[in-house]
Order: sequence, then structure tokens, then C-alpha cells
Amino acid sequence: MSPRANTGVAYTPPDGGWGWAVVFGAFISIGFSYAFPKAIAIFFKEIQDFFGTSYSEIAWVSSIMLATTYGGGPISSILVNRFGSRPVVIFGGLLCGIGMISAAFCTSILQLYICVGVVSGFGLALNLQPSVIIIGKYFLKRRPIANGLAMAGSPVMLCTLAPLNQFLFDNFGWRGSFFILGAILLNCCVAGALFRPIGMAAGPAQKQTIKQAEKTVKEEPNESSVEMVHPKTVSLLSATEEEEDKDCCEKFNKYLDFSLFKHRGFLIYLIGNVLMFLGFFAPIVFLAPYAKHLGIDEYSAAFLLSILAIVDMIARPTTGMIANSKWVRPKIQYFFSFSIAFNGACHLLCPLATGYTGLVIYSVFFGLAFGMVCAMLFETLMDLVGAARFTSAVGLVTIVECCTILLGPPIGGTLIDTFGDYKYMFIKCGAVMVLAGIFLFIMNYYNYRMLAKEEKERKATEETMKDNKYIRTETEDGNIWAKEKMQDGPEVEPLRDEKEGLKKEVNGKSEV
Repeated sequence: MSPRANTGVAYTPPDGGWGWAVVFGAFISIGFSYAFPKAIAIFFKEIQDFFGTSYSEIAWVSSIMLATTYGGGPISSILVNRFGSRPVVIFGGLLCGIGMISAAFCTSILQLYICVGVVSGFGLALNLQPSVIIIGKYFLKRRPIANGLAMAGSPVMLCTLAPLNQFLFDNFGWRGSFFILGAILLNCCVAGALFRPIGMAAGPAQKQTIKQAEKTVKEEPNESSVEMVHPKTVSLLSATEEEEDKDCCEKFNKYLDFSLFKHRGFLIYLIGNVLMFLGFFAPIVFLAPYAKHLGIDEYSAAFLLSILAIVDMIARPTTGMIANSKWVRPKIQYFFSFSIAFNGACHLLCPLATGYTGLVIYSVFFGLAFGMVCAMLFETLMDLVGAARFTSAVGLVTIVECCTILLGPPIGGTLIDTFGDYKYMFIKCGAVMVLAGIFLFIMNYYNYRMLAKEEKERKATEETMKDNKYIRTETEDGNIWAKEKMQDGPEVEPLRDEKEGLKKEVNGKSEV
């Protein structure tokens, strides 16, 4: 069984109340962060024809956007620790809108890489991390359900954006569509406004007190001025000064805890996820183009993404409830491993679908598997490292994963360009994900065994220490008793002699 992670917070998460408004805001932010890079694949065929690019070149747009979203995780985590979730998400929403509006005026594929991939991608990164982090601050017991509901934003947005993008393209072209989508992304600012800060944070009055105390001590550095300052204020002042005197490396380590790379469970999770993301996003990016390649019309091809999203939307909260059950939660890592392997199996079977009916069946099972993985993606990480180190863990995981996220779709596009067939791309993605699922299952089994062994050794050590303490106490008591006896010996002997003398004297008098 995995070790029960310490919450690491100085307050009790409410597990409800305003937390549900936070879940709604996270629903919107996470929905755009995950769904948007996949939904713009609707425009790829037309943009490819417009600029005369290959499949691999056009795939870099979504790939750079996804990689920037994940790679910006550490920066996002640092900003959240420094400023809180609310301002970071609002600023991210502004970046998303500016990037997409700028993309409407691009004249080359390279400019699209910068505006859509880098600018909007970084804006999505500033939406994704704070949304995931703040749910962990508002929920503890109901956290899997809250995460499942928030993660359901991705399929809902994908289900909405896929047909909407096709409608916008038919009426306004890809440039006009990008302009409108930039305005829609500004709704992330509204979602960020719902992220009310929670926890032990220094309020304005407390900060004002610290500044006032600093001013008093600087102006009158004598005994009377120090006595005028309240002891609690002095302690706050000293704590502030100590924090300012910290080394830069220590401050950086406070935001990103690199000691996690010594954590066995974290390393297993990281290696498995890096392998998984080589085949995680490419099938969604190329699903609609694959349908068009088979001769299916544009709206039917876009509807495949909607089918996938509807099933995904149902699968995420359902998976969250199953993962929260008393039977699954103690071994949630196994459930996560199975979900990844199931996802890969769907991709391996996709080349068997040669018509629209087959693609619909594939979309249903793919949506189910995709929803299962996404619902547990962050819950399994928090189960391993705990809430106190979760912020750093998310940042470190995302920056390492961004490399494989960046390479996944372009590798798939290269396979399509090389062989002229989509099936090799699906086989590659399926094989990689099945391998990742098997790796995680085996290594998590090893991790659980090692944790049980360490727990057993810890208990044995505690019992040994207790026994040694009991024996040592008995020995010490015996030594004290012997010492007292030895100390009493010389003092008691004269008393005995004196007592015997008195007895003889009494006996002598009685004889007389």
C-alpha cells in the first residue's frame, strides 16, 4: 500500500463550499489547456494547402503548443508560489488571446509556430498548472472527484470546439476563425477570477505591521523603541529578515524541490509518463485528417472528435469516483497503469477501421481510455508525493515530459510522409503506450513491495528500540539499587554496633 501522504498544509481543506466554484473555474481553464491544441487540428488540412507544407511541418503547430504548455510548468509553479493562482491564470488568459489574434495575421508557418505554439502555448501553461494546484488546496477527501470534474472540462471543450471550428472555418476562413478563437480564450481570465486564495498567507495588515516595525527599529534603535514593538511583531520581523538572508539556491529549491529526483515513486511515475507521451497526443491530432484522407466529409470528420469528447466527458468523473473508492484508491497506481495499456491497445486496433462506422467505434473506446488516463494523471502523482510537494512535482514532471510531447506528433507526421499511410502512426503510438503501461505496472508492484518491506523494517526497528530502552531502564534501576546498598553499608554498621552495645548494657543492669 502506498504511504499516506501528508497534506503539508497548516489548515484543513474545506472539501466543498467555494471549492466547487474553484472546480468550475478549473473546468474552464483545464478544458481550454487540453482541448485547444487538439481542436485546432481541424484547420490543419487547409493551412497545409495554404502554405504548401508537409504533414510533419503542420504537426509542429500543435506539438510546439503542447510542449510549451507542459514545458512552462516550472515557471508556472514558481509564479503560483510567488503570486498565487488567481493573477497567474488571468495573465495566462491574456497571453492566449493575444497569441491567437496575432496568428490571424501570420504570413508563414514559422510565424504560426511563434504565435500559436509559443505565445498561446505559454498562456495555456499559466492556466493549467494553477488550476490543478488550487484544487489540491481546496480538497482532500473529495480530491479525486474534484479532479475528475475539473478534468472533464477537456472533453466538454473538445466536444464544443471541434464542430465550432469547422463552422467558423466555413464562414470566416482560418484567419477569421483564429481571431474569434482569441476572443473566446479571454474567458480564461474570468475563470481565474474564481480562484480565491486559501491557506495561511500574510494579509495586508500583517505586512503593514512588519513594515511599521522595520521603520520604528530603523528610526530609533534604542531599548525603548524595541520595547514599544509587540513581541509577535518582532518575531514576524525576524522571520522576514531570515527569509531575506536565504541563499538564492535555497529560494529556488523552495519553488522547485529537486530532492524529488531521489523519490523512488516519483522517478517511476516520471519515466512511465515520458514514455507514454510519445504516443498520447498524436492520434487525436491526426484523427480528423485521417478521416478526411479516407474520403469522409469535413463535418463527419469533426464529429469524430465530438464523439471522443462526449465519451471522455463521462469517463473522467466516473473514473474519479471509482478511483476514490476504498477498493481502488490504496492501489490506484495499478489502475493508472491499466488505463495507459488500454489506451495503447485501442490505437493498435485502429488500422482495422477502414470506414466511418469503424472510426466511430474507435472514437468511443479511445474516448473512454483517454478519459481514464487524464482523470488519474495528477491524482496518482499527488498520491505518491503528497500535497506539500505536489506543486514542485507538477513543475518538474511537465518540463521533462515536454520533450516527448514535442516529438510525438512530428514523429507521427514523419511516418505518414514516409509511408503515405496513417496506420503506421497509430501502431507506433499504440506500441509505445502498451509498453509504458506494462513498465508502470511492474515498477509500481516493485514499489509497493519495497514500501511494505520498509514499513516492516521500520516497525521492527521501533520495537527493538523499545526493548532496548526497557532493558536499559531495568539495568539502570538495578545499578541504582546496588549503589544505594553499597552506600548504605558503611553507615548502617556503626548503628548496628551501637545497638548491640545498648543491648549488652541493659542486660548488665538487669543482672545487677
